[in-house]
Amino acid sequence: MDTSEKNSSFQNDESSKKTRFSNTFRALKHRNFQLFFAGQFVSLTGTWMQSVAQSWLVYRLTGSVVLLGLIGFAGQIPVFLIAPFGGAVADRYNRRKILVITQSIAMITAFVLATLTLTENIQVWHLFVLASVFGLANAFDIPTRQAFVPDMVGREDLLNAIALNSTMFNGARIVGPAIAGILVATVGEGWCFFGNAVSYIAVITGLLLMKITFVMRERKGSTLANIAEGFKFVAKTPPVRGLLLLLGLVSLMGMPYAVLMPIFADKILGGGSDTLGYMMGASGAGALIAALILASRKQVFGLGRWVAYASGAFGIAIILFSFSTNFWLSLLLLVPVGFSMMTQMSSSNTLIQAMVPDELRGRVMSVYSMMFMGMAPLGALLAGTLAEILGAPWTVAIGGTVCILGSLVFILRLPKLEFAGRRMIIAMQMTAGVPASKASFQPPTLTAESENAPKS
Repeated sequence: MDTSEKNSSFQNDESSKKTRFSNTFRALKHRNFQLFFAGQFVSLTGTWMQSVAQSWLVYRLTGSVVLLGLIGFAGQIPVFLIAPFGGAVADRYNRRKILVITQSIAMITAFVLATLTLTENIQVWHLFVLASVFGLANAFDIPTRQAFVPDMVGREDLLNAIALNSTMFNGARIVGPAIAGILVATVGEGWCFFGNAVSYIAVITGLLLMKITFVMRERKGSTLANIAEGFKFVAKTPPVRGLLLLLGLVSLMGMPYAVLMPIFADKILGGGSDTLGYMMGASGAGALIAALILASRKQVFGLGRWVAYASGAFGIAIILFSFSTNFWLSLLLLVPVGFSMMTQMSSSNTLIQAMVPDELRGRVMSVYSMMFMGMAPLGALLAGTLAEILGAPWTVAIGGTVCILGSLVFILRLPKLEFAGRRMIIAMQMTAGVPASKASFQPPTLTAESENAPKS
């Protein structure tokens, strides 16, 4: 190969790398998403700091596995019960203003928690009350935030924005627990809570600086009727229903492994708060890798298979983790745990967002919130109870087994779901996500041809 050919080859390689890089981060060309991304990263770093510190505080104060599960239950059950109202509000009102309110409530909650802890007045009942308030804010924040992403980037960069949102979430998940582990070990949990409270200033500032034109949506029917409309769409749409059922199963049976992390860090691996921070960071590292891979994709087609295989891989990974008694092996196993978990969650989110009409987005994403976050408290309560009887390792292993079984059932249904899902995604792209009319929009009916349909 002569010099000119080598130079040409080098330039092509460099051009290809630049193209891949720009494609991976293309949603950041939108100023509003830049503000959201930066603010959320700072805020979520603080949130992860608080999550780790709170788990350690509960365990230090009580030494109770059941109370760990109950605190998790108190913080997340409002999402399951109230998220449908949050979704209806997100479809009716200015989403940016809703987020400013919910983030402000979360900030005040964190300041109160920090004050009580730093003054050594914190009691277990305080943690229950504050966790419930935080969960109540999340019940409106999560579906609104999910529905707000298309408002910032448009449908053409939606897939990338969702993946980058996951990247930011898991980048914070690596940094936050690591900082929390150091702070808890040196100055105590209270400063983690204070750091989280201050971090909300970044996301609130970013939201206030955005320039988004709010379009008033029609407010027909009562709030309950609007909520019912969202549930009806999910129930009559097999691909969306299938994705959400699998997500709910994994959240119920698999995700509670995170609630039991302090037990693994202390009793099984013989570590402290720093060990817990490293473990959470390892899981976050795996999730971050998955999010970056998803961000480089240009098409949603084929993500259904990623969901199916990732949920099974997640089950296998947490089973292996549950029986590890070596610190380094546990860290290694938590990387695929985080990778497979994020692959399923982010892929499911992307597929659902691509299939739902804009006018129903908030309400459908509220059901997603119920399955993703809302099932977790029930799982935390179940895991805490089982761990008292069977021990943490067997509790996590049982959850992993159920995840594998759910994955197998989903795989058997996948050809039909892929066929129906492809038709819906194409229909949404053709109409820019807005059906011709509410009355005329119907999910595609499965026919005999779907049995032999090519996989997307």
